[in-house]
Amino acid sequence: MGHKENLLAGAKRALYEKGYARTTARDIVALSGTNLGSIGYHYGSTEALMTTAMLSAMEEWGDAVFTALTGPAVDGEDPMVGVWRRIIGSITAHRPLWLASFEVMFQAEHNPQLRGQLAGGIEQGRRGMAALITGTPEDQLDGRTVRTVGSVQMALMSGVLTQWLTDPATAPTPEEIVAGIRALATPSRT
Repeated sequence: MGHKENLLAGAKRALYEKGYARTTARDIVALSGTNLGSIGYHYGSTEALMTTAMLSAMEEWGDAVFTALTGPAVDGEDPMVGVWRRIIGSITAHRPLWLASFEVMFQAEHNPQLRGQLAGGIEQGRRGMAALITGTPEDQLDGRTVRTVGSVQMALMSGVLTQWLTDPATAPTPEEIVAGIRALATPSRT
């Protein structure tokens, strides 16, 4: 790898270890084995390098979500429970990556390029979630299904993710999540 690739790898490592806001140019240089001048030469600024690192982290996050959602089913297991089991497994196995995904959202507020990339990723995520849940190929989905099924699944994932990252000891199990979804689908009338 050259300096440019080493810088990106160091920036991503710093992002996962320290977070976006606490990473300095010196941290990146120390982790990449390069020098401070390389940042300006290859990326223009530390902020531009960190934006590139965050975009790369978003791609990894998307890959982790896809893997979790499309993983193999366990014989006899409720398919919905299996999806949530794999999602929670991904959260625990890739905690720094999932934490970085939250920081991406906060940083996007002040970075239009990052915000645009994030918006595109969210739309792609909605479409992927809707396809997975309905069993319909992405290119055959209608906009309403993407906006309803895809959006709600993403909202559920965000909420479960928040609980698992904050307090895994009391976060809901896959079975509890599915029971809750089913209860919401058929609310009792009192």
